[in-house]
Amino acid sequence: MADDWRRYLSDEGDGTMRIKAHGRMKVDARLVTDENHLKKHADDRGPEQLINAASLPGIVGEAWGMADWHFGYGLPIGGVVATDTENGDLGGAISPGGVGFDINCGVRMLALDATEKDIPNLKKLAGRLAGRIPAGASGKGGLGISMSDLDNLIHGGASAAVELGFGYDEDLKHLESNGKLNTENAEISLRAKERGLRALGTLGSGNHFLELQTVGKTVDHATAEQWGLYDGQLVAMIHSGSRGLGHQVCSDHVRSLERRYKQQGDIWVDEEWGYEIADRQLASAPFHSNEGRAYFDAMNAAANFAFANRSALAHRLREVLKLELGVDGEASTLYDVAHNIAKVEVHRIDGKGCTCCVHRKGATRAFSGDSPEMQNSNHKKGQPVLIPGDMGTGSWVMAGPKIGQNIAFGSSCHGAGRALSRSKAKQTIDGKALKLELENRGIRVHASTPNVLSEEAPNAYKDVDDVIQLTDNAGLARPVVRLNPLAVIKG
Repeated sequence: MADDWRRYLSDEGDGTMRIKAHGRMKVDARLVTDENHLKKHADDRGPEQLINAASLPGIVGEAWGMADWHFGYGLPIGGVVATDTENGDLGGAISPGGVGFDINCGVRMLALDATEKDIPNLKKLAGRLAGRIPAGASGKGGLGISMSDLDNLIHGGASAAVELGFGYDEDLKHLESNGKLNTENAEISLRAKERGLRALGTLGSGNHFLELQTVGKTVDHATAEQWGLYDGQLVAMIHSGSRGLGHQVCSDHVRSLERRYKQQGDIWVDEEWGYEIADRQLASAPFHSNEGRAYFDAMNAAANFAFANRSALAHRLREVLKLELGVDGEASTLYDVAHNIAKVEVHRIDGKGCTCCVHRKGATRAFSGDSPEMQNSNHKKGQPVLIPGDMGTGSWVMAGPKIGQNIAFGSSCHGAGRALSRSKAKQTIDGKALKLELENRGIRVHASTPNVLSEEAPNAYKDVDDVIQLTDNAGLARPVVRLNPLAVIKG
């Protein structure tokens, strides 16, 4: 089915390209791309995964690949798909593979009322940050919490972290969903809890980071001013998620669901539900089934832990900034966005309201300023959309539309997107040489191993400026400010 997808490809003339539904696809697929971008990143596996997702039971609208799309597990990173929760007797599909293993991997951005000139010694500050912000896969250095504390965190999210002294009440109104998703039982495995006990306040590995940045270029002055951003200002981005706890939650439910599916020719079938899927990695349950509700509840619990984890990381960051910069180290939260999440939202599909389960995998919300979630915030010009680039080039802050939700279920890209696999990057990029090059350019870098630097090198990623332009062209979000890297802590 997917081998000939380019025969069904057409340019929509609106910053997107459409793959017309064919084979078992129930809806069209759309890529936020243009001809040059598509040729440059010609790996067919991502679009083929999107085509597979377009056949999910109960899918509505279109299956989207954001501008940073690349191959992932089941659904491409940068994939957005929505299913009708009221489709059939038990509702449309919810798929752990369509959410991802690092549940609520996301970004929090903090802003200081200070500039680079206020830093007495950047090398010392970067060293202090590296010493205080645990990075790497082990989880060593996590904040000490009890099992009772953990239970409170998976139910209460960022607000429970504030109660433990990790964050401020003022932060909560600047977090997506106020940093807390509803849970009924929050039933997760003991193994998941054990992994979470060690991980609070840790970055993790891979593409997770803490980065001190400066506001380099302002594109939308009115929005930047409303958000309190100005040229040369010091800001910080924290990119981390639910750590081993979320990974274990996803693994537990993926294994359980995949065992239910039996291969029949080129499809996978669950006979009880009458579900047929094109790829076993997209193993799904009906939203209102016992299995679907159990996964959704556990996913929300893991997402709450991720919100709490970013709160704890922000707390540790603030401690270092205050120590090194004094009063200039006060940092306020601009926003916190979630990636790798499934959320129940109401969208207009073919002119009618639809209660949808929107899977965003390596994608983020980009809600409009007039959406209900923005009405009690200072983001009436559109939700802040935080887009990390790479540690040598820069990052962006975008904004959702001022009025009216965008055509991709109110979604946007979440980063630059990989151009090279991790293994290819390690084979072709010298991490030690890269570190020297970046530091010669004034960017302080702390990473646990040279391999991490190779895997996360600028050349391993798409050009973030191109991704931003494509996202803007498609009308999904608009650029506000570009950020320049100053100090980078990687796992």
